[in-house]
Amino acid sequence: MSNVLAAKERKGNRRSILTQLRGNGEIPAVVYGSENNSTAISVNGADFHKTIKEVGRNGIISLDVHGKTHNVMLTDYQKDPLKNEIYHVDFLIVDMSAELEAQVRVNLVGEAKGVKDGGVLQQSLHEVSVSARPKDIPETINVDVTELQVGDVITIDDMKKGYKISINHEDEEVIASVLAPRQEEEINSGEQQDGEVPENEEGRETPASS
Repeated sequence: MSNVLAAKERKGNRRSILTQLRGNGEIPAVVYGSENNSTAISVNGADFHKTIKEVGRNGIISLDVHGKTHNVMLTDYQKDPLKNEIYHVDFLIVDMSAELEAQVRVNLVGEAKGVKDGGVLQQSLHEVSVSARPKDIPETINVDVTELQVGDVITIDDMKKGYKISINHEDEEVIASVLAPRQEEEINSGEQQDGEVPENEEGRETPASS
């Protein structure tokens, strides 16, 4: 069930207007959808944080804009790193029957057997892209690493079991692994591992920045 969050339409993006809103405890925001123009709104900061805490990062919110409600998801937010405060948010109007893409946090649970033997657990993916109907998108995906021994890996293919969602990654992409202590030291120090080709001799292309 979605939670209701009240919103007010706002006019203008002048700095003075936005500053006044924030000074009154409001967060400037926009709500948009495939068949709707972007609408400038504001929401009460305390109510916003309470709602997100209740529904989760990927939860469905009933956004009430002057009596008209929309099913929305939080798609983006901007945060002041100095004040540690959110100062702008984006809401997407969603079709509850249609699939959409979302980023879901990956949470490793359990203590790997390989760690008990001196290995080091390494998490390669902290977030994954998924496609699902809004109500089926999980807040987090928990990956049990208890049975991992030194040298073992968990891949996207392993993680797919038990979830009725599409994960938009290659099956062989590694999520977590347990490295031998010496291998972890080489990775952290930048030392070349046995059998590796020095990077300047590989002739690989530099990936384009995103």
